[in-house]
Amino acid sequence: MARPLFARLQGNSRGCLAFEPFFLIPFSMFSTYATLYMYELGVTEMNIGWITTIGLIVQVLSSFISGYLTDRLGRKRAILYFDLLSWSLATLLWAFSQNLWFFVAAAFINGFQRVPHVAFYCLIVEDTRPADRTYVFTLLQIISVIGGLFAPLGGLLVAQYGMVQGVRIMYVLAFVLMTFQFVGRHLTTRETAAGIQKRQETRELGLNQSLIEYSGAFRELWADSNLLLIFAVYILFNFQATLKTTYLSLYLADYLRLDNSILSLFPAVSSVIMLLTLWLIMPKIPEQGANRSMMAGFALSALSSIMLVLYPSSSLIWIGLSTILSAVGLMISSPYLETAVQNAIDDDKRAKVFSMLSVLILLFTSPAGIIGGWAYKLDPRIPLWLVTAAFVLSYALLHLYRKRVSKLTIGSAS
Repeated sequence: MARPLFARLQGNSRGCLAFEPFFLIPFSMFSTYATLYMYELGVTEMNIGWITTIGLIVQVLSSFISGYLTDRLGRKRAILYFDLLSWSLATLLWAFSQNLWFFVAAAFINGFQRVPHVAFYCLIVEDTRPADRTYVFTLLQIISVIGGLFAPLGGLLVAQYGMVQGVRIMYVLAFVLMTFQFVGRHLTTRETAAGIQKRQETRELGLNQSLIEYSGAFRELWADSNLLLIFAVYILFNFQATLKTTYLSLYLADYLRLDNSILSLFPAVSSVIMLLTLWLIMPKIPEQGANRSMMAGFALSALSSIMLVLYPSSSLIWIGLSTILSAVGLMISSPYLETAVQNAIDDDKRAKVFSMLSVLILLFTSPAGIIGGWAYKLDPRIPLWLVTAAFVLSYALLHLYRKRVSKLTIGSAS
């Protein structure tokens, strides 16, 4: 059964996905404790918010030039150079952080991750048939889920060595594994046809003309209201993810008083549930039901956050149930949302339009850290209410998008 399953992976998608676990496993280990690690080293809730926002501001700037750099260097070199900078170097800084300024420097460097982010999507999508893209993003989600199963290893390190020393070990491990991934992926992929063409065109145009063309991508976005709708959903999805990643662990440990070593169990539970969802539910979702699946996923995700704020119990069963709803919601929405966004962009304009989309995402998510920090200090439940609001609004926008697409389909058929 495995042979026909992975036979659909060809070329770059195979090379990209084969090495992805070496990033996602260490990331799932340290991301659960990143906020608590800063907190233990004396960084206040407000400063945690500022650090998150500084990183996002740098991501805005790097997003604006990410399309140009991806076209100018080529997909392969852009992703290699800037992954080594934004992740390999950043994990070393985190590993040896002593105070606030180490985290500020690491956030600044890590902000350049938007360049390899754009390059990765170009590399994995451009030579992949549109019909296979949902399959590729589903596999990417599976790998992310499997990576989450290793999160309890982080809990064991924290239990054995304490919060600070345990997280330092995680960051050193992340440096080794992530660097191996970046080099391995570079050696097993090839430059895409669109990447070769764009590299040549960008060299002929020069920097100034290229940046003028990229800034003009905003006009193209505003000209298509349906494209703006699906992009708005994607932006809200990223906004809530930033808030949830930054403050959920702190909420569970600081407000609900859960033991730090237990926190890593929830990503593992989430991963198991997502795998079961993939096996039991997703095969029953028809291709034309993608939008309905996303809407159901947003509803479940909103419900999972509401549970934690309406009844802030430290009961493992209650938090576990919230985690299950969130996992199912994410699994039945994320791959379809990624596919919808990528299929809405032409290959010839992918780097340019996706880099501008990244700018828009970050312009709206950059305040998330400060808003979350201020809101958490006011009431630790408010960040989760904001997460809920983002999902509710996403549901409404996707409903509108679905109705518009249906009208267009009926109109073209008649």
